[in-house]
Amino acid sequence: MIYIGCHLSVTAGYKAMGERMSRFGGNTFAWFTRNPRGGKSKPLIPEDVEALCSHVKKEGFGPLVAHGSYTMNLCSAKEETRLNGFEMLQKDLQRMKMIPGNLYNFHPGAHTGQGTEAGIRLISEALNQVMKPDMPTMVLLETMAGKGSEIGGSFEELREIIDRVECKDRIGVCLDTCHVWDGGYDIVHRPDEVLQHFDDVIGLSRLKAVHFNDSKNDLGSHKDRHEKLGQGSLGMEAMKRIALHPVLQGLPFILETPNEDEGYMEEIRIIKEWQEEG
Repeated sequence: MIYIGCHLSVTAGYKAMGERMSRFGGNTFAWFTRNPRGGKSKPLIPEDVEALCSHVKKEGFGPLVAHGSYTMNLCSAKEETRLNGFEMLQKDLQRMKMIPGNLYNFHPGAHTGQGTEAGIRLISEALNQVMKPDMPTMVLLETMAGKGSEIGGSFEELREIIDRVECKDRIGVCLDTCHVWDGGYDIVHRPDEVLQHFDDVIGLSRLKAVHFNDSKNDLGSHKDRHEKLGQGSLGMEAMKRIALHPVLQGLPFILETPNEDEGYMEEIRIIKEWQEEG
């Protein structure tokens, strides 16, 4: 069994997100810790967060997946951008202490011309300044499509960051199906080989979440454009094989498909139907 949900808005509060996902039929969800295109974050109300924690425990939810802002770039060539990104990361992980036992996912960043080695070094240095052995949150590096100067377009690049992180038991990976396909990993025709390669390079024990998206693009396009399940180049049969793959069971699957509420509810219904079919 996998846990399934989608991205939700935090506008109405934390308890409201949990209740909304229950109405959707899901049992996990993701949310942005702050404006995904900016830096502002919604203030946390302790009673609201406690109510969410009670709800997800009662309803048997899997781990929740917070998502860092898209503007957070820990390896930019611009010092001001790096410092802003570091401040976001630091504050986000402080806030996550109020929701212990969950996951914090972020895009590693883009080196903006400095080179991959410099980018990896800057990302790992930032993580080492904020990650502590006793922190209640698992930090996840997201697999990327490799467009432009993005770091994380290959499993090897993520492994290099992990190798330099001191708190090894607090670092993991979120695998995005659209991103790995766009990055050149044939998860449609060779899912076993892709996951075996992930295990060889990073280790499946570090795979903590999946962003479950179809893609508008061809294999290896390095473009990163998500599509609704079954309507892109991965196709519904491949998405079903991935959702039912034995090594991915027990993980939270987060839909980031271009949908409104009704579309997400339908995709959640389809995935639950696959699970019932076995």
